[in-house]
Amino acid sequence: MLIADNLAIAGRHLPLLEPTSLTAARGELLLVEAEPQPTRTALALGLSARMRPGEGTVSWSGTSALRSVRRISALVDSPEINEPEAHLKVRDLVAEDLALQPGPVWRRSGIEGWMRKHGMEALANQWLDAIDPLERLTLLTHLALEDRSIELLVFDSPDRHGIPAEDWTRYLQSVATSRRAPAVVAVIQRIPEGWNGSVARAGQVQDKLAAAVAPPPAAETEPTAAPVVVSAKEPDQALPAAGETPEPDAPAADVVSAAPTTLSTAPKEES
Repeated sequence: MLIADNLAIAGRHLPLLEPTSLTAARGELLLVEAEPQPTRTALALGLSARMRPGEGTVSWSGTSALRSVRRISALVDSPEINEPEAHLKVRDLVAEDLALQPGPVWRRSGIEGWMRKHGMEALANQWLDAIDPLERLTLLTHLALEDRSIELLVFDSPDRHGIPAEDWTRYLQSVATSRRAPAVVAVIQRIPEGWNGSVARAGQVQDKLAAAVAPPPAAETEPTAAPVVVSAKEPDQALPAAGETPEPDAPAADVVSAAPTTLSTAPKEES
């Protein structure tokens, strides 16, 4: 689980990010509302451990060392940080990203084989800024998940490309609920209408954070038994109130993008 506890990032003159707390579990899509763009980028950099916070911490599965969090996280399509250059062709972008994958060269996927595996042969020679925005999002997601150590995906402003909100949220939801089940965080301008999933806002504390980081309650000591008083008629005893037990979440269904493209399904883990 990703836990950001009072994460704050200072700017040159004004804070880039006010203290923000949130959590995101594996298999979950969390939408985080932030404004303006520098705040969104600062938050995305902070959550992926690519910018040292001025205050607070960011941790993954109890580990708050930035190097450890950075190793399991991927920052996707951050403006002026790592968004791909528009003049690249799809094939060239794939070649560059595959060359940067960790591990020995002989283990890396070949360019042609990788594009064929993900159904991108038709896009290979197209300019990146000319392909459908949802196909672009799918391409960048596949490339980020090529690193098998990635358990957290942080998207910086995926709503800026003009993709209908129901399409990009449905696609990112399908990524989170795929067999790989990464935690997926999308830092966006505003929460889409009708979204009923997990949300957080820059500069605020997420409600469920306290439950996620609170220590287990101390064991209660058994109270001393009170003297028994015998009476002619015992008063009626009130039944104890039943504790509310939350119902388990229903398993998430696979989500298929409505866009007419072979790239709209979530990345699947290799067998």
